[in-house]
Amino acid sequence: MTDTTAAAAPPPQVWPVLRARDARALIRFLVDAFGFEETVVYGEGDRVDHAELGWPPGGGVMLGSVPEVGSPTTEPGTFAAYVVTDEPDALCARARAAGARITTEPHDTDYGSRDFAAADPEGNRWSFGTYRGATGGG
Repeated sequence: MTDTTAAAAPPPQVWPVLRARDARALIRFLVDAFGFEETVVYGEGDRVDHAELGWPPGGGVMLGSVPEVGSPTTEPGTFAAYVVTDEPDALCARARAAGARITTEPHDTDYGSRDFAAADPEGNRWSFGTYRGATGGG
């Protein structure tokens, strides 16, 4: 029997999903400002039918353009997420340099995390910090 604790982490099974008025611009922003990695983008012209952006330490988000008409959807600008990073201060500087609106400057929390928050051009709220959650190993 071999030790597979770190190497056998399951792939993400929960994918936050958001919609955008200008999905292609939002993808570029999330890659440039926050460091997400473009995995796949399907769609033609300005329309994005489906996109996946990976978060390098694990997980990711899915997104797409607002559907034409008649399809239920999440309204653009109503999404919020907490994303774990080991380098919140450096990521905040990167996000600021890429034009992100920093809504909460980097700070230490009473639960032992170093956090900051920013808004993307669509108005979605992104919080970043070192807290991995009660089940995330610290």
